[in-house]
Amino acid sequence: MTQAAASENAIQHPAYGKLSVLSWAHFLNDGAANYLPGILPAILMSMGLSVSLAGVLMGALVVGQGLQPLTGLLSDRIGGRSFTVIGLGGGSIAAGLIAFAPSLAILTLCLIVLGTANSLFHPQTLAAVRRSSGDKHGMGMSVFLIGGEIGRGVWPLFASLLVTAYGLGSIWILGIPGLLTLPLLWRASTSLPPRPKNAAKVEWHAHMKPLSILVLFSGLRGVLLYAVTAYVPVLWNQRGGSLTGGAAFLTTLMIVGLIGNMTGGHLGDTSGRRRVIAIGMLITVLGMVAFMLVDGIWMWILIAIVGIGLFATFPLTILIGQDIVPENRSFGSGMALGLSNAIGALGVMALGPVAGAFGVPAVLWVSILIGALSIPLLWMLPEKHYGA
Repeated sequence: MTQAAASENAIQHPAYGKLSVLSWAHFLNDGAANYLPGILPAILMSMGLSVSLAGVLMGALVVGQGLQPLTGLLSDRIGGRSFTVIGLGGGSIAAGLIAFAPSLAILTLCLIVLGTANSLFHPQTLAAVRRSSGDKHGMGMSVFLIGGEIGRGVWPLFASLLVTAYGLGSIWILGIPGLLTLPLLWRASTSLPPRPKNAAKVEWHAHMKPLSILVLFSGLRGVLLYAVTAYVPVLWNQRGGSLTGGAAFLTTLMIVGLIGNMTGGHLGDTSGRRRVIAIGMLITVLGMVAFMLVDGIWMWILIAIVGIGLFATFPLTILIGQDIVPENRSFGSGMALGLSNAIGALGVMALGPVAGAFGVPAVLWVSILIGALSIPLLWMLPEKHYGA
């Protein structure tokens, strides 16, 4: 048994105090990094940009997260908590600077910096969450991810209300809460030990196939997720809906998705991860098909169902990534979350011309098909990586 594994097993019960602080930091980090969809129609209009650039802006925001495998390797090597704190601080500053972006180029740069800060925050923090979760890894991961989901759900709506009342120049306010939280995060976050020089070497040859399958699955899932978050508010706006109404769809997706997050984490601990992920993705795909075919109140009901199915899968894929690379769990987290999200973002960027040529509904239909193609990949994972 490795030193890290022994340390994890020595903790029998989740440290909910630490998990709560990390979840709060996750709320602020992911909220600041994901309010863009809530004000995207306003940005496109104010800068005179084509709707086809919606996917490009979302892609710029997320593509920096592709650095997570690298930052995971570095954070495991040096240990500590610095990446967690720098990630939240840097992301908060970049989120505030979006208010002063005078051009598309500067706006894109701010979004890339914001995504890069996320790549610093997540791998080290995810490893700390696992260490603080005792023998309830799925539940501990769910508690942490709840903060991020609430942030992603609430901040687009809050940003849209802020812009509606005070204009795009008021967005700098959104960077303040994260900066004020940094001292608390430094005191409360777990300082991870650096990777010992005599630690077991990463068995890259053995891990490459299952890790590639997991990244491909999560990347296809990411295309669907980012297409929904980028284009559903635009679709709502094109149909005559308000800016805040479009943002409220994202709030519904994320907040109701908390049910899936907690349920998925618990069921993954007791019933097996692959089964729960497959059911969650099936609910997601069928829910989006129905969403595209209805109007009115049913759109809100179905986007909530999609949130439950989709976010039930996230804590379990992160844990699978960590288990595939037990010698370097931060790297596994970075591959399962960061690189996969970057692949999803690039996929949405590639779908931008589809939106320009055939309209927003066409992009969403293509993304639904891509999400459906991810499900068979789960059965290609070796059994030891998807068990409870």
